[in-house]
Amino acid sequence: MRKSLRVAGIATACAVAGAALYGTGAATADTADTASARHTAEPHNIGLLVGEIDDYYGAHQDADGVWRSSPDSPYAKDLARIQAKAKKDIKKAAAHGAKNGRHGKKPAIVLDVDDTSLLSFDYEKSTNYTYNSATWDAYVKAAKRPAVFGMPELVKYAKGKGVEVFFLTGLSEAQREGAVTNLAKAGYDTQLDTKHVFTKNKTAPPAYLSNCATPAKWECTTVQFKEGTRKHIESTGYDIVGSFGDQVSDLAGGYADKTYKLPNPTYFVE
Repeated sequence: MRKSLRVAGIATACAVAGAALYGTGAATADTADTASARHTAEPHNIGLLVGEIDDYYGAHQDADGVWRSSPDSPYAKDLARIQAKAKKDIKKAAAHGAKNGRHGKKPAIVLDVDDTSLLSFDYEKSTNYTYNSATWDAYVKAAKRPAVFGMPELVKYAKGKGVEVFFLTGLSEAQREGAVTNLAKAGYDTQLDTKHVFTKNKTAPPAYLSNCATPAKWECTTVQFKEGTRKHIESTGYDIVGSFGDQVSDLAGGYADKTYKLPNPTYFVE
């Protein structure tokens, strides 16, 4: 489940407000110790937090009013640091695989799409960090998102070392065309067919997800979906030497030698 910054913030504020009201009404019956136990710190102010996020991304609007991140922003610098480490690991893993045939499998990397490969910062800013399935669907299908800084270059580097590239996204099967079109437009020069781009197909889930999904009912969590798909990729003859995502749920569950968490302070996916 995707939780937006504003929804998560409002939920926290409401919870704190509710606790405060309850404490006021029951004050005469509470001991000092009980009242003290209910005390909590005020949550971070949403307005200030949005300003901090703007500074982190180097937020600015282009001539068409589209929100962009700056290539010299703290966000871009954090990405570059992570990518530099990943390239060293990929080089080492690829050389080891070529020499020793690691597990007898070909090395591969797996990338999430949203805010790992394609940046949705304009959507977050334009909607005031509030997720809506209809507007998000239209945004994905418009296929106009820029690449996350440095990620097409990382893919090119990996392919140059003989490493296969896969994309694993929580986008639906109906959003596949928009995602694939966007990846190609954003500079991902790699195979983008159904064997290399995995989406959530809730109406016809693959057999390897049968423990949590059937055509009648999809019950896979994000972790189960992505873990099961990585396991499937490895079963077809690959060793996933690196898994990349902007959410912890993108990376949990194993079936990757190393994981790389990219920064994303704008939403949370369980």
